[in-house]
Amino acid sequence: MDTRGKMRNDKLKDQYRINDRIRVPEVRLVGENVTNGVYPIEKALQIAESHEMDLVEISPNADPPVCRITDYQKFLYQQKKRQKEQKAKSVRVVVKEIRFGPQTDDHDYNFKLRHAKEFLDEGAKVKAYVFFKGRSILFKEQGEVLLLRFANDLEEYAKLDQMPVLEGKRMTIMLSPKKSVSSKAAAAKQQAAAVQKATKNADDTQPTESADSDEEE
Repeated sequence: MDTRGKMRNDKLKDQYRINDRIRVPEVRLVGENVTNGVYPIEKALQIAESHEMDLVEISPNADPPVCRITDYQKFLYQQKKRQKEQKAKSVRVVVKEIRFGPQTDDHDYNFKLRHAKEFLDEGAKVKAYVFFKGRSILFKEQGEVLLLRFANDLEEYAKLDQMPVLEGKRMTIMLSPKKSVSSKAAAAKQQAAAVQKATKNADDTQPTESADSDEEE
């Protein structure tokens, strides 16, 4: 085990008091194979010993503290596994930027609209802004209309988090993907990965004669 892994395990162990390290007069027992309730600490330790398991304090701030009778190593493994699952579920927010000019033509607009739909399908947020260069700040009303049109055209894909806001030379809106859209995108990715895996497995099981014949051709 590398040093970082050992430190993580030590930190996890230090979070919980077990057996004789639990120094309180009484505890509340919960879990399987025991009668849930409040017990003197001596009795709780005896019950744990009779099961050939450990008394683990899982909620020290409760009154009285809550303990579970379990195998401590198994308990640590389950906690570590749960932490990994929670970390995997946490989604990193990706923000994609799309820039317009105050007088963007329809061709450029539609091109960027398609890109925005792709970003939202992938679950990313979209930050769209109009950049006013020099005297083009005089057209800020056009910029606002452009951004509101953009948000309206993406209504099926996104919700508008922020109305057009002018900050310096930029007028910005923020769009978040609708859950149904991002869920469909995730399902499509999973399906594509499954198809790719199945195709690879099929290729791996092809007879070697086919490969030889291809080489001869």
